[in-house]
Amino acid sequence: MSIAKKLASQTAIYGVSSIVGRVLSYLLVPVYTGAFAAAEYGVVTGLYAYVSFLNVVFTYGMETTFFRFANRPDTDRRELYDRVLSLLLVSTASLTLALMLLARPLLGLLNIPLGHERYAEWVALILGLDALSAIPFARLRLENKARRFASIKLAGIVLNVALNLFFIVFCPAVASGKYLTSLQPLVVQTYDPTVGVGYVFLSNLAASALTLLLLWRELLDFKFRLNLGLLKPLLAYAYPLLLMGLAGMVNETLDRILLPKWLPKGFYPGQSSLTAVGIYGACYKLSIFMTLVIQAFRYAAEPFFFAQSAEKNSPATFALVLKWFTLCCAVIFVSISLNVEDFGRLFLQRDEYLQGLMVVPILLLANLFLGVYYNLSVWFKLTDKTYYGTYIGAAGAVLTIALNFLLIPVLGYMGSAIATLACYFLMAVLCWRLGERHFPVPYPARRLGLWLLVATGLVALGWLVPVAGWWARHAWHAGLTASFLLALWVVERPRVVRPVAA
Repeated sequence: MSIAKKLASQTAIYGVSSIVGRVLSYLLVPVYTGAFAAAEYGVVTGLYAYVSFLNVVFTYGMETTFFRFANRPDTDRRELYDRVLSLLLVSTASLTLALMLLARPLLGLLNIPLGHERYAEWVALILGLDALSAIPFARLRLENKARRFASIKLAGIVLNVALNLFFIVFCPAVASGKYLTSLQPLVVQTYDPTVGVGYVFLSNLAASALTLLLLWRELLDFKFRLNLGLLKPLLAYAYPLLLMGLAGMVNETLDRILLPKWLPKGFYPGQSSLTAVGIYGACYKLSIFMTLVIQAFRYAAEPFFFAQSAEKNSPATFALVLKWFTLCCAVIFVSISLNVEDFGRLFLQRDEYLQGLMVVPILLLANLFLGVYYNLSVWFKLTDKTYYGTYIGAAGAVLTIALNFLLIPVLGYMGSAIATLACYFLMAVLCWRLGERHFPVPYPARRLGLWLLVATGLVALGWLVPVAGWWARHAWHAGLTASFLLALWVVERPRVVRPVAA
């Protein structure tokens, strides 16, 4: 279990930056909505909605490509690092300049009022700086420098939050004379109220710049080397990952775009389609507990898988990692789903949001299967058949669109949640079946399938069996959760102490 413990340790370290970043950004939402009118904040939402897609375009799969080629026996890692970063430097400069020059027409395409061109320019710079940081961060992961990785990420996050609070909360209060009037002359000189919501982007831009500066050690020994002939194998490996990433963004975000378009008028009595989207989006955030674990795991697992690929017993290691990852996520799924009302009241401050809590277990299970898919996808990355990832992602995207079209008019946002679950389940199954042909790994598929059925059954039992009274309901849910944990302990503990074939 030493290999698994090492992976778990690094996952925990990477998870610190992921969890803190997500939590702090979540806590900034009340700050934004309290300071800006809905129309102003809509500019932020509109621009950042496309950042996830553009991030994929800016890095075009080069992080995974770097890991793959760095673990080949005949590879000079320093030269590879220089060539990949050189390529990203050229492409990033070109894309950033293009976005800045095209800011005005792009705002029209996004239905954002003109006059916000500088915001689009700042977003372009953010994308550029983050893209340039990607390969130095990948190098830290490759060299197992998880603590340095996490500390730099955290420094950027802290600066971003601090600047948001400074410009959006502190400066307006001081400038208006609410408190610390002695600082008013200084604040008036540094704070421009006409920037308004632009300080959200400026804070992010400053944090991205600091992050790149803190990577000075990884940038100091960089040498610009650009040979397109030698880069062809890298690009051939990477371009399917780009398509796969774009398909993944469709699967992750499209439901919130399609819901207001395809939801029948009056489907929810007394609520507009935008209200339904708000409820669904807020409840979607409760699946963050699963998302954080998956994101932290991905940071640690990708370089780990590539490093282990040359080992004779690597298939057994991959199977062991998937098993414990799935069981840990199953515990999260059961624990959160059976106690979602308490979590909901803690994170969702208004009662109108609580009516959407029934989608949370479905979204948690969907994200669990997404994590399983990330585990299984190691086969097409190790065999240089990344185009299979594109096919799988495209199949998921087609299913996402089709099911949203069919289910939203009938089930509302519950249909969107079911579409998300079906999409990620299909991707996991396709990846597993194709992997059996091209890179056999002894995954304990049946065993894990049974555990997930048990977990789903307990969650369904907790939701479908009504229990009157606060204490009785909590005791019932706690008992179901404890029974699942006890069953895992009894059945799986002997395999930890004395591993046997799954």
